[in-house]
Amino acid sequence: MTTTELQDYVPEEEWPPVSTMLDGFGDQTLPASPALAATKIALVATDGTPVEYSFLTSSELAWAEGTATGTAHYKAIEARPGIFIIDFVRGQGDGKDADAQNVTIILDQTTGAVTTAVSGFVVSDGKVRGTTHFTHSNASGQATVHQRSADLVGKRIFYRYSDVESYEHIYLNQGTFTWHCVRGGEAGLADTDRCMTWAVAEDLYIFFWTEQVMTVEAVLLIDLREQRSIGRMFGWDNPAAQPVTLPFNSRLTVLNATSYPQDTHKH
Repeated sequence: MTTTELQDYVPEEEWPPVSTMLDGFGDQTLPASPALAATKIALVATDGTPVEYSFLTSSELAWAEGTATGTAHYKAIEARPGIFIIDFVRGQGDGKDADAQNVTIILDQTTGAVTTAVSGFVVSDGKVRGTTHFTHSNASGQATVHQRSADLVGKRIFYRYSDVESYEHIYLNQGTFTWHCVRGGEAGLADTDRCMTWAVAEDLYIFFWTEQVMTVEAVLLIDLREQRSIGRMFGWDNPAAQPVTLPFNSRLTVLNATSYPQDTHKH
């Protein structure tokens, strides 16, 4: 009997805190790239605000957004040649309070296209909830930006985050997907949440989801060619009353793809 056949519905009040995933997922195993050191990205936000990221070293950057400035420790992973996913946390208290923001930048040096995701927290009805703002721009001044994609729709993909953590995703439509923990700290948990997908290159996608039960904002690259995902989850741990940053990478397997019958007969 498989693990899923032993599982059953888990009521929301029995769900563990977000921090449960930390030990099972472990550390991000893909190496940091030093390729961006001594370079910078200059962008314009959708509201016209100038934004600049200066990579001072292979691990430290300075950021400027309008009149706001700061420095942070970052990690850049070269997902494919010239395509980077860059991640850092900024905010008061070195990212230990509700003002913290997790910034993820996907940079394609071949086209100049840049997608920036800034995840943070808001208080709604007395609860801390997540929110993510996306900016799509071009560091080379060209018109090319990452476009929404429906390429994942219909696919069922199995993700191995570690030896003890496995999940599956079922992509229902362009804005909705179902996730299910097959094995690990959230075994048996499942939900259907909002998502968005953008195409970066052939079989390479930016994927975002936000959860409605737990406070989790996830931004990642899904690479069907290399059969892996690279990204992070940014959540709020209610018992500890602090943010949880979970960088990860996984090995993936496309289990199947759904195609609906084309009914031509009238009833």
